[in-house]
Formats: sequence, structure tokens, C-alpha cells
Amino acid sequence: MIDVLVVDDSLVMRKAISRVFEQTDDMTVVDTASDGEAGVEKALRLKPDVVTMDVEMPKMNGIEAVRRIMDASPRPILMVSSLTEKGAEVTIEAMRAGAADFVPKGRSTATLRTNDVESTLLTKVRALARSDAQLFQDERSTPPDQRAASPPESGASSPDASVDLVVIGVSTGGPMALQHVIPELPAEFPAPVAIVQHMPPQFTRSLADRLDSLSALDVAEATDGMLLEPGRVAVAAGDYHLTVDRREGALTARTPTDPDDCAHRPSVNVLFRSAAETCGGNVLAVVMTGMGKDGLEGVRRMKDDGGTVYVQDENTSVVYGMPRVVAEAGLADGTFPLDELPGALRRAVGTPARP
Repeated sequence: MIDVLVVDDSLVMRKAISRVFEQTDDMTVVDTASDGEAGVEKALRLKPDVVTMDVEMPKMNGIEAVRRIMDASPRPILMVSSLTEKGAEVTIEAMRAGAADFVPKGRSTATLRTNDVESTLLTKVRALARSDAQLFQDERSTPPDQRAASPPESGASSPDASVDLVVIGVSTGGPMALQHVIPELPAEFPAPVAIVQHMPPQFTRSLADRLDSLSALDVAEATDGMLLEPGRVAVAAGDYHLTVDRREGALTARTPTDPDDCAHRPSVNVLFRSAAETCGGNVLAVVMTGMGKDGLEGVRRMKDDGGTVYVQDENTSVVYGMPRVVAEAGLADGTFPLDELPGALRRAVGTPARP
């Protein structure tokens, strides 16, 4: 049975969220809390498998509540956030503080009663409850020098061809994982980076702004016609795919809405296939934490063209879904813990390691 703690300042919303869990056979709501302060106290005392956390609450907001829980007793926290620009900014900040993922909510409980939102909420809670990621266990208690000292995963190899483009596919747990990787890439990183993170509009822009504020690289939400050049990171915009074109020798981002039959938009498969079509074997793909198998077919196409594929390892993935299917298909050239991915990328593109 999955124990869930529901934290929300709205009584109506607490009841609506609790009702979603109580109608299942494998979840139980161990308690609810009406503000962040009470949420922290109950999380530390009850030790639920997953906490759902509102963003804006009296006494203590969701960001501070996440920080305190993750400092004292790390566990998966799922933000339940409004689909607004302010809601997106605060949610990204909460994920920087340690929240694993988020579920967008509307302005009323009617939104939660839609099948899509209920299904997303249940799916993410189940996935987070099954996760055994080190991020929830020892990331904050292990000294950084000891975390970095673990030996590289065997089987990793650098590509023989030059790398024209690095493409990254990520989903659940992605914002936190990307904040471990992108800021560790130096300003002289010689290849452009294109990222698909499964997120709705507003949230992708906030994520790009957050990464930009932490990074030496120029990070921005992708726009149609944007040049993909060294020193730039393009984050696919919510509700748009990100593809790659070559115009007069220069790599250029495109933001189509087709194909519209994908499980996700933006889609990792769409980006990876486009990168392979445009750059051939001179592509390095990275598949990171996330549910499902988006990216698998794109990786197959990339490997057919001679591209190189790295995946995040199981221990540091919040949800070992997307990287798992690639690894089990025998398509990964290297498997890396989260803290070792930046170094692997620097070596692959020929950038000296940081001192």
C-alpha cells in the first residue's frame, strides 16, 4: 500500500485530491495538512511514501516546506501547481529545492476530476513510490567529494566521430536532474544542446530561465528559426515539438506541432529522429530519468546512423523508465550516475574536465 500525505491550504482541494487516491486499491491517504508548516511536521512524523504539495500556502509556502522535508527526511514530493506563469516559476523553484515532479491543476476541483489529470496524478505517485533514487536517500547527506569519487560505469566509450549536437530527453524528475548537469557544462562547450523535457507551456520557459540563471551557457526556450550553435542550450517549448534543420551549414531549431499523434508534445522521439536525419552519426543523445519509453524509437534511428547514446543509471533516476528501455534494448554506449554525466559529456565533445 502506498501512503500519501496531501498538503494543500484549500479544504475543497484537499478533499478532491484525497478522493482520487482513496478510490484506488493500492493507495491510502495517511493524513492531510492545510499549510506547509503542518505538512513538514506530518511528513517527518508519518514518513509517507509520497507527499503531494501545494505551492502557495499560509505560514509556510510549498518551496520552504520542500526544503525542510528534503533536509530532514528526503522522500518523493509531487507539487500540485496552477497552470499560470507565476505557478510555473514557483514550481520550478520547488523542484530546485528537491521536489521530484509536478502535476498541473486548474482553478477548481473540476480539473482534478478529468480523467487525464486523475490518471497523471495516480501514475506519477505510483512511479515515485517505486523509485529508489539516491536523490531521496543520500544526496544531501553524502559529502560532494565522496559522491564524485565513485568509479565510472563500465562500457562507456567516446564517439569516434565529432559531435555536432547533443540532444537530451527527460521527463519525471527532469528539472532536478537537468540542474545537476547543464550548469556543470563550461562556457566553451563546443556543441549546441537541445533538450526535450515533458512539460506544458509556461513551465518550459520557467525551466529554461532557471537553467540559464545557473549556467555559463546561454539557455533559452526554443523558438522557430533559433540558431543552434556552440554555447547555446535550447529547451523545447511546451505543446511544441523541437526538431533540427540545417540551413546554409548552420543548425537551426524548428518548432512544429506535427506529428500530433505522439504521446507527448514535445516528444523525445521526434527530436532524436530529426537530429539523426540532420546530423547523421555526429549526434550524442542522453536519455535521463522519466516514465515510459519516449525516446526509444528515436534512439534506434540514431544508432542506425552511427550516433552515440548515453543513459542515466537506475540509482540516480527518480523514475528508471525511459533510460531503462534504452539500456535493456542494448542501445546504450554508456551508463552514468547523474553526477558523472557532465564529465562524460565534456569528454565526448573534447572539452577539458573542470578542475
